[in-house]
Amino acid sequence: AQRALARWAAVRTLAVATAGQLPVFLLLASTPWLLGQGVTAGALFGALTYILQALLPALHTLMTVLGAAGARLFVVLDRLTGPVPGSPAVSGGKPAPDPLSATATVPVPVEWVRPPAAGETAALELRRVRVAYGPGARAVLDGLDLTVEDGEHIAVVGPSGIGKSTLLQVAAGVLTPDRGEALLSGRPVASRPSSELAALRALIPQEAYVFSGTLRDNLRYLRPDACRSDVDDSVRALRLEPLVERVGGLDRPVRPDALSLGERQLIALARAHLSPAPLLLLDEATCHLDPVAEARAEHALRARPGTLVVVAHRLSSALRADRVLVLDGTRARCGTHEELLVRSALYRDLVGHWNDVRR
Repeated sequence: AQRALARWAAVRTLAVATAGQLPVFLLLASTPWLLGQGVTAGALFGALTYILQALLPALHTLMTVLGAAGARLFVVLDRLTGPVPGSPAVSGGKPAPDPLSATATVPVPVEWVRPPAAGETAALELRRVRVAYGPGARAVLDGLDLTVEDGEHIAVVGPSGIGKSTLLQVAAGVLTPDRGEALLSGRPVASRPSSELAALRALIPQEAYVFSGTLRDNLRYLRPDACRSDVDDSVRALRLEPLVERVGGLDRPVRPDALSLGERQLIALARAHLSPAPLLLLDEATCHLDPVAEARAEHALRARPGTLVVVAHRLSSALRADRVLVLDGTRARCGTHEELLVRSALYRDLVGHWNDVRR
């Protein structure tokens, strides 16, 4: 990279020297002829002054700007026109070797999770999933295998930036993996239309979205045909009665900027509770709730028919799950809380950190 920049700087310096100094030499060399043609010495001196004081600095600035912008442009064009990482580049008529071939270093997958038995269909399956953000970037998820059974409650834990949100986005079909595939109810996510995906899963992000409609419309956003009794059941399950009373009822418009972050999350969780989707994916969707409200929300979502996958940020959330998936960037482990305390050093560190915060 330094050699490339040095070559670019040399070209720029040569261009500035040529464009800036050549007019000076031409003017000086043609001075006798210009004087013979009637041009005064004052006019020649003014032209020389203009070249030295105005033209040369302007050319220098222009080439400097073009040099910086040109370098960035060449980098962008190289990224756009270069081969896509993981694609079979052709060299000498033969495809490039597959980075996941037997001769390559195969990423370590998640510990084996029991596959569905004959006749069963898992709620969610991830098969050898690999995701990297950008060419040459280190993979966030690499060779990840996971099976989540119907009706199961899974908590996903790990350090910040390790790939927890990425995992949920792949499971929801929002993000297409570079390799591998995600399956919902036995069928690949990529083959399902968006309308079908909306009926199968609901992804609730950390920043809950509330629009400027009535509270009832906000709750029925994922299920517009929900009847009044179903909406009331979700309100009771998530204990939204104080919020309903404060805004003046379910049919009164809400102002999103007048709601706290916790109230927005409660609305989004009640929306998920009312949703017909059998798979709920919570990406730290309870981080602005107190522990009691968080426990109540998770119990309500677990009580509804379906499967629950939660990115946990408290130890209590992991303890409520049937199994815990630990992402550590090298080897993902999955098991119960007691099993992971024995098998995962990272999980023990996280539990210790959570206990220190709680104290």
